[in-house]
Amino acid sequence: MALPPLYEGLADKVPGSLADLRGPAEGVVALPPHLVWSGLTEFDLSDPRLRMTMYRIVITAGRRADYETYLNPGLLAADWPLLRRALGLGYRDAWERRLPLRGESAP
Repeated sequence: MALPPLYEGLADKVPGSLADLRGPAEGVVALPPHLVWSGLTEFDLSDPRLRMTMYRIVITAGRRADYETYLNPGLLAADWPLLRRALGLGYRDAWERRLPLRGESAP
């Protein structure tokens, strides 16, 4: 039995609009165990490196409800040019096709 493609169904999980994202814009965010089960679990949003690490975790390990809960539309859009480099091509394509994120041209 063959495994499904890595990015199968990913586009269906991406929110339809940046307005669907209601994550905090500041403070420290503690992610639940279904997203991070070891290591760093709390992320200070004022630290760009920690914030982008958290966003990468949420995007790659989360579900649509996680995206809506933990991602802030303004921060996501501002960080996208760098964040997109840390994501696999399937994630970048799915998010950029669905949302008005200003990504750089693909490498």
